[in-house]
Order: sequence, then C-alpha cells, then structure tokens
Amino acid sequence: MTITDIPIFLAQTMEYQELSDAETAGLIGAIVAALLALMVPLLILSAIYIISMWKIFSKAGQPEWAAIVPFYNIIVQLNVQGRPTWWIVWYLVPFVNYVSGPVMFIITGLDLAKRFGKSGGFAAGLILLNPIFLLILAFGGAQYQGAPTASALPAPPAPPADPPAAPPAEGA
Repeated sequence: MTITDIPIFLAQTMEYQELSDAETAGLIGAIVAALLALMVPLLILSAIYIISMWKIFSKAGQPEWAAIVPFYNIIVQLNVQGRPTWWIVWYLVPFVNYVSGPVMFIITGLDLAKRFGKSGGFAAGLILLNPIFLLILAFGGAQYQGAPTASALPAPPAPPADPPAAPPAEGA
C-alpha cells in the first residue's frame, strides 16, 4: 500500500451516514451560533473605533464623517498625525502591508499621542489597548496640539527703521 492508496482505503472502509432533519438543524444552529460569537465582538470593536475616531477628528478640526468612509479615514488620520498622505501606500500594497502594518500601527499610536500632548505611556496604551485608549483620547480632556495655525504663530519682527538722515553738509 502506497501513500496514494490511503484516501481510497479510507473511503472504502468508512460508512456514509445521512443526517436526520433534527441533526441537520442542530448543525446549522451550531454554525450560526459560532458565526455570531465571532461577529458580535467585531461589530462592538468597529463601533468603538468609529465613535472614537469621529470625536478625535472633531477635536482635530477635520470632518467627522470621515471616520466612516473607507480609505479616506486613513488619509484624514494621517493628516491629524502630521504624516504625508502618500503613506496610505503602506496600507494598500499587498504583502508590504503585512510587514508595514504592525510598524505603522506603532507609529500612528506614537504620533496620535504626541499630537494630543500625551506621554509615551499613553502611546504604549494606544498600542497595546487601542480601543480603550482611543475612547479615553476621544472623550477625555485632551486637546489637539497639531500644526500651529497662522494666528498662533508669533508675529514677524518689525522691519528695521529707516537709518537716520545724514547731518547737513557744512558748506552748503
């Protein structure tokens, strides 16, 4: 007997058993319950992310509705963090995003904490317990300290005064 004969041998020795209607219904119910057990936590985490990003975008002066628009929310998040928009490429290129994804997650946690004036410990919380710390950032007292606006910049120095006029010539 070779390794290629094993599936044939197993198929000949196993008996085929048809399920009754009650057993089929039970199996379908178990599959649906397993899918719900997986989907409910994902929906809760998605809702937490959308709600917290909505509030964070609002604090940063960005459009709140961007939190629910795929891909555009990444662009707005990069703008809030002070990163160039082309960085979205790191999220979209297949296979590259598997390597850059965890790195980008750490960088975005650090940048988000810095832009809201939080410490490195808070950044570690954003990285390790993201949903909880996003809610703290969104609904806490943190204020966005991103790029300064034109009114917040110091006034330019006054131009130098005209040099004093030369004294009149004596012979004139």
